[in-house]
This record gives sequence, structure tokens and C-alpha cells, in this order.
Amino acid sequence: MSNEPVLSIFQSVFDNYSRPESILAALLPPLCDVLQSDRCFLYLRNPETQMGKIAFCWRRKPDVPHVGKEEWEREPDDLADEDPLFAASLRADPSVYVEDVETAEPSVVNINFERENFGHRALIHSHLVQDKQLWGVLQPAVFGQPRVWTAADRAIVTPLETKLMPVVIEYVKAAGV
Repeated sequence: MSNEPVLSIFQSVFDNYSRPESILAALLPPLCDVLQSDRCFLYLRNPETQMGKIAFCWRRKPDVPHVGKEEWEREPDDLADEDPLFAASLRADPSVYVEDVETAEPSVVNINFERENFGHRALIHSHLVQDKQLWGVLQPAVFGQPRVWTAADRAIVTPLETKLMPVVIEYVKAAGV
């Protein structure tokens, strides 16, 4: 089955909105629907200043934790040491698809960090990288049960990463952080 109809949903968001904040906010609900995830958030950051925030967060149900932040904050100096997923994104490694936080290798996931900060069971840690610089992380997640991420899921997320880059960079630069 082709992903073209699915990808056209996302293209319509890019076509119907012009401001970065509108595009990014409008993109999360259909992405959650397509990936059958419970929450999707966008962590955005300035790679030069290491200021970041979870700028957008969409939840399918109100009992799923909201993790959005209003204010930009400097990333903790030890974040990459504490969070292997964040370290992978800083290295510009390929995005990471975690099927079960509870059974993932410690080199991939710090289970206590994930439990304490996010509470999800399965996630995609989608790295928004340009020229080896991390500008953000797109994170669809599932709660309460493991989730096998399929080749079709990857075929949706991978082109979306590329499509998001200019929008994310424009948003971060406009924030002036």
C-alpha cells in the first residue's frame, strides 16, 4: 500500500498554513491519528545557544500527560549523559524507534529518565537535524503498552523530518533564543 494518501494529509497542512507555529500545531493531530499514538510533541531548540522547549504537544486524551513548556530554557549540561536518546539526536544519528521502553537496551533508553519525564511506553525519537545540528525532536508516543513501529510508520516519519526542517528553523530563529 502506498503512503501517498497519508502523506497528502501532511502536505495539506503545509499548503493551508503559512506561519510556522500554525503549521507545527496543525501537524500533530493528524500525525497522532496516522501513527495511532497517544501523544505527539515537538521539542525545539537553538543548536548554538542550547535553549529549547517542548513548544507543541497534542494528546489524544486528557489523561495523557501534557509536557509542553511556555518558556525557553537552557538544556542541562548533563542531559546527553542522562538521556541516551537525546545524545543520539545530538550526534545526528538516525531517528530511534523504541517499541518498549521497559525492555529497551540501557544504551538506547534510560528507563528511569523516560518514566520520570515522559511516562510513555513506546516512542519515536525523530531527530530534526540539518547540517549535523539538532534543531528539534518530534516525538510520537504510546502509553500503557508496547508498540511495534512498522516500515510504513518509518515511511511517514522520515520524509516528514525533511519537510519540517525549514519550518522548525524558521520558528526557532523567529523566537530569537
